[in-house]
Formats: sequence, C-alpha cells, structure tokens
Amino acid sequence: MGARPSAVATLVERTSRYTTIVALPYGIKAEQIAPHLTRSLLGIPPQLRRTLIWDRGREMAEHQAITAKTGMPIHLCKPRSPWQRGTNENTNLLLREYLPKDADLGTFSQADLEAIAHELNHRPRKIHGCRTPAEVYADLLNSGDALTA
Repeated sequence: MGARPSAVATLVERTSRYTTIVALPYGIKAEQIAPHLTRSLLGIPPQLRRTLIWDRGREMAEHQAITAKTGMPIHLCKPRSPWQRGTNENTNLLLREYLPKDADLGTFSQADLEAIAHELNHRPRKIHGCRTPAEVYADLLNSGDALTA
C-alpha cells in the first residue's frame, strides 16, 4: 500500500526469491485486483505455479475465482501473522528502496514496476551464495524437476 488508495501486488517465488510486481491501477477491491493478479499468475510457468500464500485482506475475496482460472490454490494466513509470508515481507522491505511507504504507487506504470523487479531479480543475495534470484529461477526452470526444488 502506498499513499491511499494506491497499491501494487508482489509475487515472490519462495525458492529463488524471484519477484514480480503487479500494478493495480484501478483500485484495491477484490474485483479490481483479480484480473491483474490472474494475468500475472498465468505468466508463471505451470511447474512453478503450485500455491499462493496471501494475507487476509478483503482484496482476496475473489481467491476462489483466481484459483479456478489459474489452477493455483490460494492459502490465507492467520490474522496478524506476517511470519507466515516471510519471504514476501522481506522482499517488501527491499522494495521500500524504490517504492517508499508514502509514495503514490498509482504513478508507477507496469513498465516502471518491471524495471524495479528486474533490478531486484539481478541483485546478488547472500542466501543464494551471491547468485541472483534470476539465476536461481532460471535453474529452477531448467532443472526438469522444479517440483522438488
């Protein structure tokens, strides 16, 4: 969430920390978010599209419709339990360098957000032995056995 009522959605692949940032130009209600989130989820290769963990905001009231269109089950965290989405919370902290908390996120186009995600995905991470999320993600895609990674 940025300056009200602007927001973006972040999708973070848990193994590689590969990040996708989704513009939400029309608002933060469930029916406004669902098409953008569905489109982004369908862009993830099927072998990596296993589950989505989301917090319990009203914006996910359409989670069953998203699951029906993507085949990706959505699990909702317990209230006030951000540790259940730890990888995403850590990524959101990194995003604050580019998207300050009080910024009007509606001023960022999808292309702007993709450029930010590109920078994050090509930034070496200690957890990966100084490899980038993009490198680890590519390995997952090329492994032929992404379901066990």
